[in-house]
Amino acid sequence: MNKEILDQWIARLYDQDRRATAKLISWVEDDIERAYIMRSIFKQTGQQMVVGITGPPGAGKSSLVEALTKLYRAKDERVGIVAVDPSSPYSGGAILGDRIRMQAHGTDRDVFIRSMGTRGHLGGVTRSTSDILRILEGGGYGRLVLETVGVGQSELEIMQMADTVVVVLNPGTGDGIQAIKAGIMEVADVFVINKADLAGAERMKGDIEMMLNLSCDGSAWRAPVVLTSVINETGLETLFEKIEAHRSYLLESGQRNEHCKQRLRQEVWRQWEDKLQTIFEDVWEAAQGKWVALENNDPYEIAEMLWEERFKEEKWDE
Repeated sequence: MNKEILDQWIARLYDQDRRATAKLISWVEDDIERAYIMRSIFKQTGQQMVVGITGPPGAGKSSLVEALTKLYRAKDERVGIVAVDPSSPYSGGAILGDRIRMQAHGTDRDVFIRSMGTRGHLGGVTRSTSDILRILEGGGYGRLVLETVGVGQSELEIMQMADTVVVVLNPGTGDGIQAIKAGIMEVADVFVINKADLAGAERMKGDIEMMLNLSCDGSAWRAPVVLTSVINETGLETLFEKIEAHRSYLLESGQRNEHCKQRLRQEVWRQWEDKLQTIFEDVWEAAQGKWVALENNDPYEIAEMLWEERFKEEKWDE
């Protein structure tokens, strides 16, 4: 694609053109001039913090994101939302599209919602998610929200993209101790017990706070537990305040800089991963003629042989 045309679209992005935002996101997702687009955008982004909303399916994450968006918009802030949904087994696209979620913001020009399919990628986030968040930031969206698919055991990857991680739970799905077994509790900067109008909410809060006391590691930030009800519109302002308090803590303590370093490391690794995948496919294709029945050979031995053959002339120490 012509670089001058790309530069024009990127300039339109900085002018807060919604069509340019959507177009660039689609190109990046389809791996069209992705490196050029992101190199251009990286120079102008990376300052805005990301709020990650995660938790088991059915906890009310989307409703909570919608409620938070209303609070942000009431303060005249522009909001960019990336919602990672399960993929269709046929098309690979998101099963839950942005057309059926968050209807209240569908006509708001200052809210941009992008639904993405997981496409089989573990961790509830796709490989393009961090790039899309940067594009939204480049488009002038000051509040960035990432909602994951809610797969439970594999949610740890959200830590690499979100500055503040909100773990959403709700009563009626077992006690707080059982929820901790889901393996997502360690990532939380803020706990939310949503649907707090249901019985058992206070007990669940007590269970989580007890576990926080037992696992206290001396950190200056202790994850608060907030009771919310979207239906009754209770606890939402408190949640907003806790998210803002964690934002201030990150900036004042220097933890924000540490997050940025870790995120850079992970983003570099993703680029390496793509390059290594390409190399492997080439090497594997070339190796097909060397073994009649690869499936009968030792995969460990084959891996070592292919590695040695591909990189035997590389000068890693220079």
